[in-house]
Amino acid sequence: MSKKLTVLFVFAYLFLLKACGQTSDKAYYTMLKGLYQNTIPLIKPAALHQKLTQQQQFILLDARSKQEFAVSHLPKAQYIGYEDFEQGQLQGIPKDANVVVYCTVGYRSEKIGEKLKQAGYKNVYNLYGGIFEWINSGYAVHDAKGTTPKVHVYSRSWGVWLKKGEKVYE
Repeated sequence: MSKKLTVLFVFAYLFLLKACGQTSDKAYYTMLKGLYQNTIPLIKPAALHQKLTQQQQFILLDARSKQEFAVSHLPKAQYIGYEDFEQGQLQGIPKDANVVVYCTVGYRSEKIGEKLKQAGYKNVYNLYGGIFEWINSGYAVHDAKGTTPKVHVYSRSWGVWLKKGEKVYE
């Protein structure tokens, strides 16, 4: 079965679950599996959090929109964007740095991760489940003022996957 057909079936299944008022962890992980092309290694939130707690050096790049980033982002993350991503934004980041790219659930960040790899970056990771999985795992996000419960959920249909935090749609 082709990748596109598989993704179509996954979304149809998820739509039916949502229509019935049911969302589950299994459905969420099935959806993620259908989204990822596995072109960039994944790092789970717990593993990243542990490494950051141990003071290991990681550069965190947020591949969402400026509006999403302004609502909240991972601590010390840098805005890199998706639609407006430019290679020039990478100046000053060593090619051998540990770089974690994330977005809402990991689709856009995987695409930006591919661009980083093509640009010669060697240690690029995609945050598994994106900011949703980070929050759902109990880790903090920040805005310009500090820690916040708010998370931009992209749209109401994507918002069903955020189990913790305060959903922001605009």
